[in-house]
Amino acid sequence: MKVLCFGSLNIDYTYKLDHFVQKGETISSENLIVCSGGKGLNQSIALSKAGADAYHAGAIGEDGRFLLEQLEEAGVDTECVAVLADVRSGNAIIQNDKSGDNCIILYGGANQAITKEQVDDVMQRFEKDDFLVLQNEINELDYIMKCASEKGMKIVLNPSPMNEKILRLPLECVDYFMVNEIETSQILEKENVQDMSGVEMAKELRAKFPNAAIVLTMGEMGSLYMDSNEIIEQPAYKVQAVDTTAAGDTFAGFFIGGIMKGLEVKDAMNEAAKASAIAVTRQGAAPSIPTWEELEKF
Repeated sequence: MKVLCFGSLNIDYTYKLDHFVQKGETISSENLIVCSGGKGLNQSIALSKAGADAYHAGAIGEDGRFLLEQLEEAGVDTECVAVLADVRSGNAIIQNDKSGDNCIILYGGANQAITKEQVDDVMQRFEKDDFLVLQNEINELDYIMKCASEKGMKIVLNPSPMNEKILRLPLECVDYFMVNEIETSQILEKENVQDMSGVEMAKELRAKFPNAAIVLTMGEMGSLYMDSNEIIEQPAYKVQAVDTTAAGDTFAGFFIGGIMKGLEVKDAMNEAAKASAIAVTRQGAAPSIPTWEELEKF
């Protein structure tokens, strides 16, 4: 069984600041870190480090070849990544404040240059019951999902960054929603969810998509899994956060990687919680993702 992460590859520029810049303000950065990122790349690396047979599909410019090296060093197959001569790689401008929180500006670049022809070529390499992991940082998501559904692949959707495009996708094809509270409220098209519990939110999302399992992440409140058979609540591990950039991507990769390895859901949730806890204690996105061996020592 293989997992294809069809997603973004970014060059991340992370600026360490005392506080997020305000309108009209100019501030100095204490540090600048340039490294690999993109939700797709992060999740591919997390999947591979969790022990999955991981493949990445997407697109970069000539300036992003080092991103392929990062994926390959983590054990991810990169044969499905297109290198384009006429567009720059996607990038992210990340403000990281003294409490470890982030503000992020994305430039799509090559991530928005996926073609149907590339999708067709990639999908020939995968078959029924392989996993497909998607986020919302590339184009052609609708076509990718339809092709995967026709093949009988298991579709995992992390609808981040959330926008109106998500609601136009064939969401009835999704097998696993990997969502936070804001994304859940937007998919449900509800404004007032602050008084709802995680269980209530997950139940409403399952009522709308009864064939899907819901994995709801709630930051310091932990996470929750719900399908037609069970509800599992997973506490968060308490750590001192330094950089939360790849926490959700790490959780998603280790959860799906654990399921693919045959772990019980409760064990996959626990391993994913450990992995994301370790990730937030480190600077950077992809470089912060731990190995399976580190989880065993945590």
